[in-house]
Amino acid sequence: MKLLEDRIRRDGTVIGTDVLKVDNFLNHQVDPDLMQAMGAEFYRQFHDANITKILTVESSGIAPALATAMEFHVPMVFARKHKSLTLKDDLYTANVFSFTKQTSNTIAIAHKFLSADDRVLIIDDFLANGQAVKGLTEIIADAGATLVGAGIVIEKTFQKGRQMLDEQGVRVVSLARIAAFADGQVVFADEQDAE
Repeated sequence: MKLLEDRIRRDGTVIGTDVLKVDNFLNHQVDPDLMQAMGAEFYRQFHDANITKILTVESSGIAPALATAMEFHVPMVFARKHKSLTLKDDLYTANVFSFTKQTSNTIAIAHKFLSADDRVLIIDDFLANGQAVKGLTEIIADAGATLVGAGIVIEKTFQKGRQMLDEQGVRVVSLARIAAFADGQVVFADEQDAE
């Protein structure tokens, strides 16, 4: 998605060899017009899949997931990372390791928000090692729901997340695919393929 790639080039910050900071438009400050365009693209890619729920993990996946849910006119459910007094019983849970934060979290979705009748599209901000999506796929399986696919805002093709999902037969649509970070710049997969 050229609009997203251009925004990454303009406002993204490469940290080291494997981290991209996009807090200017995606996961701290949110650009609503960009979210709307991404939601429309995910809808275009998955519109014929009879999706009934959009799933993500709090908090960075919420904005693109909500934009996508608005296109589909279906509920968006986000897996909670922290237990609260109102979310304690009848939960589907999975453990997720965050590469960026170097921490493990138990994510949870209440039983009442996911059932065997649901056809689910996962939306997430990043696909790197695939742990967040893996946790959501476990929850979907536990609920007996059908996983239709995963929509990813930014995929790091040089990490193992996509391979893991391909091996599971999950359809993945990524709006920006990063092949590498070189000299503080983003190299997109389509640019690398063109060389």
